[in-house]
Amino acid sequence: MTDDLSKALASTVRAAREERGLTLAALADISGVSRAMISKVEHGDAQPTAALLARLSGALGLTLSELIARAEGGAVQLARRDDQPVWTDPETGYVRRAVSPPGSTALELVEVELPPGAEVAYPAQTYRFINQQIWILSGHLRFVEGEQVHELDAGDCLQLGPPADSVFVNPTTAPCRYLVVLDKLTGPR
Repeated sequence: MTDDLSKALASTVRAAREERGLTLAALADISGVSRAMISKVEHGDAQPTAALLARLSGALGLTLSELIARAEGGAVQLARRDDQPVWTDPETGYVRRAVSPPGSTALELVEVELPPGAEVAYPAQTYRFINQQIWILSGHLRFVEGEQVHELDAGDCLQLGPPADSVFVNPTTAPCRYLVVLDKLTGPR
């Protein structure tokens, strides 16, 4: 992530928290992220992981794409590949490209490349405001949805069920590329 995006993301998290009238303590309670870590993120003193950003965005009623799009600025109608925000998780090397024009509709397309052996976990609250499908473009993905394990290969498409703790796992020695389709709901389910 560029320094400019890191700074913009820090101020975006703070602005979203303040828009909702939440204190650091309240956001910490809702998200399960410590007040100290939220403060570090808001001050740009920590580069957040995918899991941490997912917890914060879910607690703020935003998708991860919306949070990143807000940091990138403004809604547009066309998102050229070279202009699509790309974010790399500093912990796993997971690469996330926001394919959809930022802020255009409640529907979002996100392309992900999960490196070999990588694992990214998201809490159930991440899915409170969204319906989600995962379409495998190449490679193999093990998707753990609560107690259910889905083994997915190129061409497979999975509709997620009710919100559950989830883990994206690439158990192979090759990268896995997949498209996530997010449909934002108007309220929690």
